[in-house]
Amino acid sequence: MRRAPSTQDHERFDLARLPVRRLPGAPALLHGVRLLAVALYLLVIGAGLFGTQSPLKNIAPAMVWAIWWVGMAYVSALLGNLWALVNPLDTLFGTAEFLYQRMRPGQRLTLALRYPEILGVWPAVGLFFVFISMEVAWEASDHPASLAAAMLAYSALTWGGMLMFGRAEWLRRGEAFSLVFGILARFAPTEVRTAGTAKLILRPYAVGLITPRPLSASEIALVLLLLASVSFDGFRDTPAWAAVVDGHDIHEWLPVLGLAGLVSVFAMVYLAFCRLIMRAGGLPPCPDGTGARSDLTRIAGLFVLTLVPIAIAYNFAHYLYFIVMGTQYLIPLISDPFGFGWDIFGTRNYFVRMVVDARAVWYASVGAIVAGHILALYVAHVQALRAFPDPQSALRSQWPMLVLMVSYTMLSLWIIAQPIVS
Repeated sequence: MRRAPSTQDHERFDLARLPVRRLPGAPALLHGVRLLAVALYLLVIGAGLFGTQSPLKNIAPAMVWAIWWVGMAYVSALLGNLWALVNPLDTLFGTAEFLYQRMRPGQRLTLALRYPEILGVWPAVGLFFVFISMEVAWEASDHPASLAAAMLAYSALTWGGMLMFGRAEWLRRGEAFSLVFGILARFAPTEVRTAGTAKLILRPYAVGLITPRPLSASEIALVLLLLASVSFDGFRDTPAWAAVVDGHDIHEWLPVLGLAGLVSVFAMVYLAFCRLIMRAGGLPPCPDGTGARSDLTRIAGLFVLTLVPIAIAYNFAHYLYFIVMGTQYLIPLISDPFGFGWDIFGTRNYFVRMVVDARAVWYASVGAIVAGHILALYVAHVQALRAFPDPQSALRSQWPMLVLMVSYTMLSLWIIAQPIVS
């Protein structure tokens, strides 16, 4: 490219122009999808609290880790931000707010406290770190009652944030999964626009990662935490991590320390490469002075999203077998979600089969990571053309980014090539 393509240069299609344009936005369909999400939320909590506590006979672990966490990440990246539509915590609070306004017209269900700008999205960063720590280190992560209790605690915290600062404000700043799935959905081929007439836009993959506004420090931290957590979840299944854990009495805490360490390494390496990008592109290389620091923050905020396609591709590769098997385990569980011996849909005795072998997973994984790498390079090049004054400076700035992306891709390929030991 000789110049940065404008927003209009990427082909976009308004799905509202289709003959069936009224169907996707029909209130009945929208409310039905939200009610289904609320029903599943209540089912998981009920099964966790009152069902059998065997992880293989209770629907809660499979729904939380396979269908919701991994499945929603897949849907967000490959289709669009479904979580923003079906979030049951938002739906339940919205319902309570509607009833409150019926009883007290003109009033909102909020204390209307002003959200401190200095906090940015740091509450979401902290909550997401706790969630990932639970995934990698919590021994009760597959215990149904413990999962249900954790869901209730997070729900109470979310509703408390909405009550204090307002529903929309907390979803935008503090609700960890709205932000995380929103980051992944920037890669997706759909975009919802609410300014003026609501529109559902079809667009090319990855163009949503091209941003004119640099991300703030807290948003950068959230993206780096997402990137590091995806890599660490795979790394802890390798012989290298098994050698680290072996023989340590505090091994229960080692995954949390390892996650924090990897996030720190990711942050230091990324900022170091941002300095190289500045130097190669002709921006001030020295950190002395406010101007140089602001340049570093701006460059870091502009380019951090360009690494997301590689992370999405690795996430797809790492969890492919898990989501295929987890979906199959759900088939018998939907007939007996509590583990009481029911057979509601006649699928209780469904036999789980291995439908993909290691060879198929390997080729799909490598293909996904390479494709993600190519898209990441494209997005980074567009951002460079926008950030630097001329094409030559933009091109020079991309040599450090090329090294960083190749290294990240090699790390991802190395992890999926390791034998799984846990």
